[in-house]
Amino acid sequence: MERDIHSFLAVLASKAPTPGGGGAAALCAAAGIALGNMVGNLTLGKKKYAEVEEGIKALNERAEALRADFLALIDADAEAFAPLSRAYGIPKDDPARAEVMEAALLAAAGPPLEIMRKCAEALSLTAEYAAKGSALAVSDAGCAAALLRAAAEAAALNVFINTKSMTDRRTADRLNLEAHSLAAHCGLAAGEIYDGVYGRLADG
Repeated sequence: MERDIHSFLAVLASKAPTPGGGGAAALCAAAGIALGNMVGNLTLGKKKYAEVEEGIKALNERAEALRADFLALIDADAEAFAPLSRAYGIPKDDPARAEVMEAALLAAAGPPLEIMRKCAEALSLTAEYAAKGSALAVSDAGCAAALLRAAAEAAALNVFINTKSMTDRRTADRLNLEAHSLAAHCGLAAGEIYDGVYGRLADG
């Protein structure tokens, strides 16, 4: 992921096959965990939070690694879609088409599912940022949770669009089950963080 945000969004808006929903989900997730990381950095060095400083430093290291993972998943999603795009171009009467298509669908479902797994991990960190980080930056922890929930939900759709066309229903069902479970988990985790932050702010 070397392009700047302007060029990424320009290509995203175009009719180019990639980036698409999966890449956008990964970018959204990267922004989410970056906000959590910001909460951590705004907490470090403050006397009021000296007791949690070492813990925040550890959170920041994990958050930085996750941000890099999400950015790498933008490219991974695009790379996984390329064989599927080619497979759709194989004539329907070609006897090799079904096998090639099945493998391509399975591969294309991989990156968005990994985005969801990483979102679950990122939300765990975000919960800690919201609980331990600077109260002056708590709104950013809530924003992080909202973005990570959106990223997980978007990624789930990119799993389902691929599993829907798979002929190996046992594998498709396994992938769907994990995606449904992760989507539910991320929704609950993000909701708890967001509602907690909202309550702290709305109560004045």
